Amino acid sequence: MAIKKVDLKKAYRLLQIGPTTMISAKHNGIENVMAAAWVSLVGNNKVMAFIGKQAFTRELVEKSGYYVVQIPTVKQMNTVLYVGENSYKTINNKLDKIPIFYQDEFDLPLVEGCAGWLICKVIPNARNEKEHNLFMGEIIGAWSDDRVFNNGHWIFDDAPDELRTVHYVAGGQFYAIGKGTKFNHGPGSD
Repeated sequence: MAIKKVDLKKAYRLLQIGPTTMISAKHNGIENVMAAAWVSLVGNNKVMAFIGKQAFTRELVEKSGYYVVQIPTVKQMNTVLYVGENSYKTINNKLDKIPIFYQDEFDLPLVEGCAGWLICKVIPNARNEKEHNLFMGEIIGAWSDDRVFNNGHWIFDDAPDELRTVHYVAGGQFYAIGKGTKFNHGPGSD
């Protein structure tokens, strides 16, 4: 084994093993979905999402104060690429091709077929939003497809491969999550 230095320009890839996501939002009857690679947990019940200034969805998040994080599966990659490559600003009917649904109590679009959904209420932080394009949200509603997430645990080993989550690395390269493995909890835990 060799320990090698990582170029700082690529060091973010070490952390980018979380699932590729889609973010949706709605305001004043207008709804949109975008692909998002930089979404992560930042504390108990809090999510941080990078939403660039060019994204139409950002306008909806800023105006409504809410966003939905969807965790797509392998079988949804065409949808992920479609919403990532096409903006509402140029194709305002792009959701006509995306099956969406709503959960009771929330007037926010959720993309059908995902492994999980998190509805987040924005915790305002003007500096982070303006300078870093980061939106923190408190999770106020969550759902999962029980074929892949049940009783608070991922169960990919029992699910079909097309229901595995997708993980973006860089340069157009994605990976589906692999098989689960259990490890001991350190020396002396045998």
